[in-house]
Amino acid sequence: VKIGLVGKYVSLQDAYKSIDEAIQQSGVYNGRLVDLVRISSERITDENVAELLAPCDAVVIAPGFGSRGIPGKLTAIRYCREHDLPTLGICLGMQCICIEIARDMLGLEQANSTEFDSQTPDPVIDLMEEQKEVTMLGGTMRLGGYDCELTKGSKVAQIYGTETIRERHRHRYEFNSKYEQAFEEAGVLIAGRNPETGLVEVVELPDKQWFIGVQYHPEYSSTLQHTHPLFMSLVEAALRHKAAREGETK
Repeated sequence: VKIGLVGKYVSLQDAYKSIDEAIQQSGVYNGRLVDLVRISSERITDENVAELLAPCDAVVIAPGFGSRGIPGKLTAIRYCREHDLPTLGICLGMQCICIEIARDMLGLEQANSTEFDSQTPDPVIDLMEEQKEVTMLGGTMRLGGYDCELTKGSKVAQIYGTETIRERHRHRYEFNSKYEQAFEEAGVLIAGRNPETGLVEVVELPDKQWFIGVQYHPEYSSTLQHTHPLFMSLVEAALRHKAAREGETK
């Protein structure tokens, strides 16, 4: 099964090591070898996105920082969404999913993260309130384990088999709660929240076969003995997508 990993650090061998391992281990538990294709988001354009992503059975939009490579990530997300390709966005990947949805589904053409454009009229991703006065960055971001309450009946709750989870974080920006209603009206399910702060942790598109964005890092807690359920489920979705596609071509 072929899974595309879209990120800006693909030339660095160990940049996505934890994600690589989690996906490969999930392939083993599903009885398949995973061909993990590392795709530089800086290379992706409207002209070549189909060539790069159409051979994939699923796509992971990788985490990271900074504005470099973001247009390519947004183009990849739009392609995956429009072609119902199983997709997992992690941290910055989830934030890019929200930006792409805001621009294309909500019609907010200048929607962005204030990390990339401090003057955007629609900051669907914004600096966390407790971070706005921070000048010495270092280890001040939201780090470590936090609880998350999953929405009953959501795909992500079905994947975990519970509605209460705890996952590790490493970020400074978050989904802007001012846009929650608009997202929900557009068909986006807010599928996970921090129970203390109300911060959005998970979004999903219920009308797609498998399209989930998570603010946290599931790869940090995936081990050989206990492969993370999100990666297991993504590989299963990739196998179903592959089987359906091969059935159509016979």
